[in-house]
Amino acid sequence: MAAAAAASIAGISALAAYLDAKYHIRQDLRVKRKIGRAAKYYGELVKHNRLSLWYAFTPHVTTHPNELCIWSRTGSYTWQQAHDRAVQWARFFLDKGVKPGDLVGVYLVNSVDFPVMWLGLLCIGCAPALLNYNLKGDALVHCVRISGARVLLVDDDAEVNARFHEVRGRLEEEMGIDGCVVTEQFLADLYRGEVDVPDDSFRAGVKGSSPACLLYTSGTTGLPKAAPFLTSRCHERGDPANPSFGQTTNDRWYCSMPLFHGTGGMSVLLSLTLGLSVAVGRKFSVSTHWDDIHDSEATVFVYVGEAARYLLNAPPHPLERNHPRLRAMYGNGMRPDVWSRFKQRFDVPQVIEFFNSTEGVLAMVNWSLNAYTQDCVGQHGAILRYVLRDTYVPVAVDVESGNVLRDPATGFARRNAYDQGGEILVKVPSEAAFAGYVNNPAANAKKFERDVLVKGDLYYRSGDSLRRDSDGRWFFLDRLGDTFRWKSENVSTAQVAEVLGKYPGVAEATVYGVTVPNHDGRAGCAAVLLGDGVTVDTFDWTAFLAYAKGELVKEAVPVFVRVVRQSSRTDNEKQNKGPLKAEGIEVGQFGEKVVGGKGDVMMWMGDGRGTYERFGVRKLEEVKGGRARL
Repeated sequence: MAAAAAASIAGISALAAYLDAKYHIRQDLRVKRKIGRAAKYYGELVKHNRLSLWYAFTPHVTTHPNELCIWSRTGSYTWQQAHDRAVQWARFFLDKGVKPGDLVGVYLVNSVDFPVMWLGLLCIGCAPALLNYNLKGDALVHCVRISGARVLLVDDDAEVNARFHEVRGRLEEEMGIDGCVVTEQFLADLYRGEVDVPDDSFRAGVKGSSPACLLYTSGTTGLPKAAPFLTSRCHERGDPANPSFGQTTNDRWYCSMPLFHGTGGMSVLLSLTLGLSVAVGRKFSVSTHWDDIHDSEATVFVYVGEAARYLLNAPPHPLERNHPRLRAMYGNGMRPDVWSRFKQRFDVPQVIEFFNSTEGVLAMVNWSLNAYTQDCVGQHGAILRYVLRDTYVPVAVDVESGNVLRDPATGFARRNAYDQGGEILVKVPSEAAFAGYVNNPAANAKKFERDVLVKGDLYYRSGDSLRRDSDGRWFFLDRLGDTFRWKSENVSTAQVAEVLGKYPGVAEATVYGVTVPNHDGRAGCAAVLLGDGVTVDTFDWTAFLAYAKGELVKEAVPVFVRVVRQSSRTDNEKQNKGPLKAEGIEVGQFGEKVVGGKGDVMMWMGDGRGTYERFGVRKLEEVKGGRARL
């Protein structure tokens, strides 16, 4: 009897293990419990009026005052030093007339003092408007204006300072801006100030809807838009005593991504408020990245966009595997053609890839410890898939207009299958779920779609296309606007770039659609950066075209290949397609929009000889004259 009972229990346990492995029940339950605990923790913060992130930072100062808090090449601070300097910043801002609830413009390059300054603002119930230090002219003036800031911190870097001085008169005369250049002498004087912590009254007005900072979109298709990163989002992590991703107080996060960007800035700030030390690199550099990782003793480093690809394309570095404490990398934009190769070459065991936006309505994270969750941005088990079945909804979108396609019979959105994917719409109770762009009601209105599944419902448009497989793994497909239509087929630029990026000799592929005279839609074009030692003349264009045709549907095979001499990227290491699209196939205009693009070579497959051939001004004229068809 006992043996039969034991066998029965063993059978039930085996069945439970199988079901859990297949449907990830325990994982989903952990997520639900974490969300519940975070809600309870947040409620306690509201009850005791302790929402300010200053209150999350200060307990760690008491716990380990003399341990390293912030590392950099130019200097480091202990927790006590970081605290005291933050207080001196707070006093400086108050002396400048900054009041609780104000934003202060921050036009600074990464430094050891950047996060300290940020903490100083939090200490008095304020926040920074994080300006891209590459902005200039009208764009810089625009971003300062919409922030409402009256004080602007300016980096002493020569180029940054020069850009500020070009518009200084406009800022001071039109907006009354008090511009403060942060020189070494400025800091020396600042840090001689008193260390007198402003009392709780300065932080009493901080609510969940208060910004922890003001972030800006890239502005690649117009002037940047500003979106507040709300304090409530910072507390979605729950009690700092129970951090995620296996973090402990022994962790040290290294970040050379710009702190004016959400990924870099919030990674550093939230680490400090979790009691984790940080290391700050001035700018991302392929040549110094592994030196910084080694010397700072970092355990996690932050990446964005193509930064991992640039490291992978670089020659071997003597310290690229000599980092005994490094266990993980954290960020977004790790592409499938890079993921496994990066981990293997550089011995980075864990990838924490998140999917999020400046606006924060759609968010997922994948703490990938093995090949099962490789290449995806999140994973939902059966419980979460059921709960979110009508919350995260993939829909079909017209790639030309960007409009959600609707069923002519019902008027409702055309919902796609999850394994097919589409633009993800997120159900929200009201427009208040989206913090909104500052002083931009027209842009805010475009973020919502009504009557999607039933009359009266309201959904937030993510602008991103994703799919979810039968195991609940979410995969990024494309950005809205990047997908293009060619010969009645929708082409995903991300998919094509992934395929081309795996081909030997291709260091990077940036894919986009280009208009072609006398042809409907947009033809595919790949801006290809060849690997070291590979040239246009030595590259096997016939084999490359055969490979593309073997891996992609006919319409997705790039008609044009632009061989570039340098990457076209944004200030945050993401591929910058805007200038490439603007120049299109107008080979005579190469270099007018694309920096360093004057000497680029264009290839095409238009003559049908089974290979890519050179495409010059004469061929362009034939296409324009209708004498050459694709």
